[in-house]
Amino acid sequence: MNWYEKLSQYFPIEEMKSKKHIDLLLKEKKEIYKKDESPLHVLMYVEMEDFTFIDYLFVSRDARGQGLGKKLLDKLKAKGKPIILEVEPVDYNDTDTEKRFRFYEREGFKHAESIGYHRRSLNTGQVNTLEILYWSPTDESEESIYQKMCQTYEVIHTYKDKEIYGESYEAVDKVLSYDEEVKKAPTP
Repeated sequence: MNWYEKLSQYFPIEEMKSKKHIDLLLKEKKEIYKKDESPLHVLMYVEMEDFTFIDYLFVSRDARGQGLGKKLLDKLKAKGKPIILEVEPVDYNDTDTEKRFRFYEREGFKHAESIGYHRRSLNTGQVNTLEILYWSPTDESEESIYQKMCQTYEVIHTYKDKEIYGESYEAVDKVLSYDEEVKKAPTP
């Protein structure tokens, strides 16, 4: 099974870029869009000057619980810049979503509660809500994480979208929102 098949079997169709999209990113944006793979994992990520964005992280069921995911994240953390990723909200009917959230929490990732993210899938037409998680070696603000997510959306997610999918993704200000008040709200 090739890397794209592994990702397609693991990630919901609403979250998947087409193979053509990823291939174009790997070819035309190769200075920033990277693939790290082995028989047991696939890691697709964006290496910007001041942050890293994890597009996809897949660890084979055969390797889960053996520390491979942690090793891959540690390799990215060693670069000393914030790491951002998108995850499905926790769905208590789907234990994988809860396990994923707990894994990233154990690895020091925080939930960017002030960032809203609702993207319409060009594959299904469905609006997909995702949560933004981030790790930072410094005390990076959620506003800074929001700006980096906007950059990722415009440079990576919507790259040649009309050419690839026949239509464009929505504008960044329709997809991502930042609400400073959420950060100030007291937690119960």
